[in-house]
Amino acid sequence: MKPNVLVYMRVDSRVVKELEKDYEVTIFQNHEYLGDPHFDDALQKADGIIGLALKVTKELLDKAPHLKIVSNVSVGYDNLDVDELSNRGIMATNTPGVLNDTTADAIFGLMLATARRIPELDLFVKSGKWDISLQPNQYGVDVHHKTLGIIGMGNIGCAIAKRAHLGFGMTILYHNRTRNEEAETLYEATYCELDTLLQQSDFVCLMVPATKETEKMIGTNEFKKMKSSAIFINGSRGKNVDEEALYKALVNSDILAAGIDVFTQEPTSPTNPLLKLKNIVTLPHIGSSTTECEFNMSKLAALNLKKGLNGETPPNLLTKKF
Repeated sequence: MKPNVLVYMRVDSRVVKELEKDYEVTIFQNHEYLGDPHFDDALQKADGIIGLALKVTKELLDKAPHLKIVSNVSVGYDNLDVDELSNRGIMATNTPGVLNDTTADAIFGLMLATARRIPELDLFVKSGKWDISLQPNQYGVDVHHKTLGIIGMGNIGCAIAKRAHLGFGMTILYHNRTRNEEAETLYEATYCELDTLLQQSDFVCLMVPATKETEKMIGTNEFKKMKSSAIFINGSRGKNVDEEALYKALVNSDILAAGIDVFTQEPTSPTNPLLKLKNIVTLPHIGSSTTECEFNMSKLAALNLKKGLNGETPPNLLTKKF
């Protein structure tokens, strides 16, 4: 018999067709939930799970007695209880590397859009209000040759630093758990403490993973340490920022503006007060969302899955090797 694979959200259709050649595949394209008989039945049979954002908890694992591997179509894996998976001898994988440049493009684009007020002025033109020359209160701010502070100088942070320093002549400050000598050499990045970065940066870009330590790491105190002319960019995870504190910082002009690709709750509520503000650019978590990148992530996730189901070590193993 073929192994059973549960496909959960946003696996490229071409990759799914390839999986169907080797496995019995059950597909869920929406946010399914425990207690749904069809979903529970698929879990009961599943040897592997591949997909995006499924919360793999103890409760879910209790309903998946045959599970051997969970393959995330994402570099982030805060949806996985990695410790519990390890304890049960179940492999978990992610898809790092293939999305670095794509995500960096999106985050740098968000920085430009926020600084130059591009969404706001696009609406200004399309709504027929452009009947006189642009007024000073509609001007944006320069990005080139400013100071960019990157919190989290991992692979994506480095890709952002590359664009900023080599393309826009920006000075790079960074704060990280460990020094990144490559970034220091290639992009003249300067390591500093978080308070120093917040105080000196014209743009503050948050790119850390979602952990217990990083939850709400940017809040009221951090916003007050930033320049009143600073622009804050969040390309990490929504829970890493206190959204209420961000709202107050924008309303009270503690910072100039913000651009965010992530929210605490996704999709965010239409009543989220941040959506009412002009000085914030909001995106629906588009970091890796290009046709090419999504396909490459799905391919890598499928490779991880196949290796695990074949009893081999997947290339991107997060859990302990068993």
